[in-house]
Amino acid sequence: MIDVIVAGGGPTGMMLASELRLHGVETLVLEKENQPTGHVRSLGLHVRSIEVMDQRGLLERFLALGKQYPLGGVFAGISKPRPGGLDTAHPYILGIPQPVTERLLTEHAIELGVEIRRGCELIGLSQNADSVTAELADGTRLNSRYLVGCDGGRSTVRKLSGVGFPGEPARVESLLGEMEVTAAPETLAAVVAEVRETHKGFGAGPSGDGLYRVVVPAAGLTEDRVVPPTLEEFKQQLRAFAGTDFGVHSPRWLSRFGDATRLAERYRVGRVLLAGDSAHVHPPLGGQGLNLGIQDAFNLGWKLAAEVNGWAPEGLLDSYHTERHPVADEVLNNTRVQSELISTEPGPRSVRRLLSELMDLEEVNRYLTEKITAIGVRYDLGENHEMVGRRLRDIGLTRGRLYELMHGGRGLLLDRTGRLSVAGWTDRVDHVVDVSAELDVPAVLLRPDGYMAWVGDSQQDLVRGLSRWFGAAVN
Repeated sequence: MIDVIVAGGGPTGMMLASELRLHGVETLVLEKENQPTGHVRSLGLHVRSIEVMDQRGLLERFLALGKQYPLGGVFAGISKPRPGGLDTAHPYILGIPQPVTERLLTEHAIELGVEIRRGCELIGLSQNADSVTAELADGTRLNSRYLVGCDGGRSTVRKLSGVGFPGEPARVESLLGEMEVTAAPETLAAVVAEVRETHKGFGAGPSGDGLYRVVVPAAGLTEDRVVPPTLEEFKQQLRAFAGTDFGVHSPRWLSRFGDATRLAERYRVGRVLLAGDSAHVHPPLGGQGLNLGIQDAFNLGWKLAAEVNGWAPEGLLDSYHTERHPVADEVLNNTRVQSELISTEPGPRSVRRLLSELMDLEEVNRYLTEKITAIGVRYDLGENHEMVGRRLRDIGLTRGRLYELMHGGRGLLLDRTGRLSVAGWTDRVDHVVDVSAELDVPAVLLRPDGYMAWVGDSQQDLVRGLSRWFGAAVN
């Protein structure tokens, strides 16, 4: 029997599979496509996802293939400079196409020993108290202890599990694709800038290999957005919005997407869980979708591994839903707001002008930037200390950097006192005695996902924190 089956080999699925393998969990990824699609739906990583890559020792790979951009204009495209005082060592957006992100995460998963089977479509599943049975399109049946659906907004796993997906259907639709153009680059850039003054859902820019990534509002809603648009549809809509079709030709791929906003009622049904777009869909405003999925996987991976390996304390796996469901709800809420703010109607445009004025206040700008980049996330862990439930940014230590100590995905006690102990939990938690000028508390207990679970200097209180998050001590 396989420990965990991950249905879906996109960035969320590969991140989750890698996190599981860090803890020795046998993991099989099933991907229905024979080859990666190559569609550039996401253009980059936000601060929290950049931190995630740094925490696992992957960031240099991403930096080598990406481009750093100033962190500004992330909320509804309102252009403001980066606010001061952001609590991160990575105050930038990393421009990197989704296929590259997926490739790097796939390579990482393979290095860790993840088995990936392509061309394997899941069409049925059932579960009992001890296992899950997955049925594939070719008639194969596979048994696993757990199964996680990372299979996108039209998730088969979610539907087969009977999980409700309430929300709002699409109201508007956009066309997206990569293609060549005959227009001069400077002409295209000037026209796009002019159109975007009033139509923020319009865009065209270089995506590499002589291609341009083009997005333009569609003429209306289609019944089946799985059916791609034609090049002629693109040309018609480009002429309608820009007065020219830029001579687009030779498309690599074409697709359409809507602004449906939906959130799964539950992230767990017994031994079946959901992550990424399987659990939530929303408009792409703010570029949050891929990032939200990667962060789901980062939260779930160590908890599911603890369950498989037998040391999870009661309620740990359920805390995945408790923590991540509200985060997705907040993302859905801010994309609804941004959808209104990019409207061309007089009322929303007036609100947009007012918000732009408010964002000149650094506190407002910082609040919205932290929301979009996810560094403002705080899980409600039932503790009074203001730091508990937040992630700890990378800080300098006398022996290097904090994130360099987290590559193995273990818990970490960062101890300035030298008086504390993790005896009984050394198989799950590392103990580092170090003095950092950037840490003004006696000691902090970090979960494998980098969030602070306990702060203080009492051994007795520390033991309670260790037991709560890392299970029973081993004598």
